[in-house]
Amino acid sequence: MKISIITVAYNSSATIRDTIESVLSQDYADFEYILVDGQSTDNTLEIIRSYNHPGIRWISEPDKGIYDAMNKGVQMATGDIIGILNSDDFYTDSQVLSKVAKTFSEQQVESVYSDLAYVDASDVNKIVRYWKSGKYKEGSFLAGWMPPHPTFFVQRSVYEKYSQFDVRLKSAADYELMLRFIHRFKISVAYIPETLVKMRAGGVSNASFLNRFRANREDRLAWEYNKLTPKLYTLMLKPLRKVQQFVIVSTEFQMLKQLLKNSSKTPANQKPVESPW
Repeated sequence: MKISIITVAYNSSATIRDTIESVLSQDYADFEYILVDGQSTDNTLEIIRSYNHPGIRWISEPDKGIYDAMNKGVQMATGDIIGILNSDDFYTDSQVLSKVAKTFSEQQVESVYSDLAYVDASDVNKIVRYWKSGKYKEGSFLAGWMPPHPTFFVQRSVYEKYSQFDVRLKSAADYELMLRFIHRFKISVAYIPETLVKMRAGGVSNASFLNRFRANREDRLAWEYNKLTPKLYTLMLKPLRKVQQFVIVSTEFQMLKQLLKNSSKTPANQKPVESPW
């Protein structure tokens, strides 16, 4: 089972090395890595060129935006499975692709997704939000649910059957694509209850209140383009789910503090309590 990983980049020299290293460090051998550069003006391309790896293919040319670049990568892909990793994201360990391939093989599904952690842009060891996806149930999109796109792996045949990213959307084409694949056409999905991707805080749809407003408007268009009708509360619940992500991080931080506090009081002849993380 060959996996194609796609990274699109534009002036990403500050972060793309981490992204590339996380892909090339995978212990799963049957993969290709496609990098689509939008003709960067910094040294992004020099960094890409510095990797002499047989599994890497890249292009550098102008594009019409991030989703146009992603479509170029999908068109270049030759793998059975396609995953997209942004140029400021990275895999959490070297076994991510192995876990994904195993899930596809064992559960015989068309797509796989997992959890994601948002990290501080200047300290990637500091988690600021935790996106716990949970198992998909039919109708989950109506409750504002969506999986984290960088953790979403899907059979290439699904792209061929149901098309690629809708470039009419500037910040929500990933949401529209997953809505179309999972909710409208009901492709089969499997959930890996682990954090497989870390994403630096920020992003096209989260950078400001104005962008969040625009993203909400595009979320509505995503339903309209698919001739689907959301519930009255659907598009309100989608951004509200992010509040829960902050709460989860805060709760886990408090638990960890208490764990460390209790551990410091452990008698010398007693084994310390191990952290669950």
